[in-house]
Amino acid sequence: MRKNVNIEHERLLSLIDKLSKTNRPFWKRIAELLAKPRRQRVEVNLNKIEKYAKDGTTVIVPGKVLGKGQLTKPVIVAAFAFSAAAKKEIENAGGKCISIEQAHKELKELKDSLLLI
Repeated sequence: MRKNVNIEHERLLSLIDKLSKTNRPFWKRIAELLAKPRRQRVEVNLNKIEKYAKDGTTVIVPGKVLGKGQLTKPVIVAAFAFSAAAKKEIENAGGKCISIEQAHKELKELKDSLLLI
């Protein structure tokens, strides 16, 4: 188990380093939020995504998405981690779960993106 923790921590440090070197304030803010201690890191429930996101929006969560609530809209959710229940609910609603690394590579325009903290 200890080895997985180190791999996850190294992935996080690599992501923070990559995002903080960009010239866009949006990604730098995400790096700042990810750099917080684990107990202060962002956790967002599905009911918050349901409340604020519109159909087709990309929601970025600089932390973990949890499965409390229901999601009825097909949204793309980018997060550092997902609970199993949240991942299942997002995919059942027609949405997609991606990592923040993947979102950073793919999202050139942030027009339809929403940062939830």
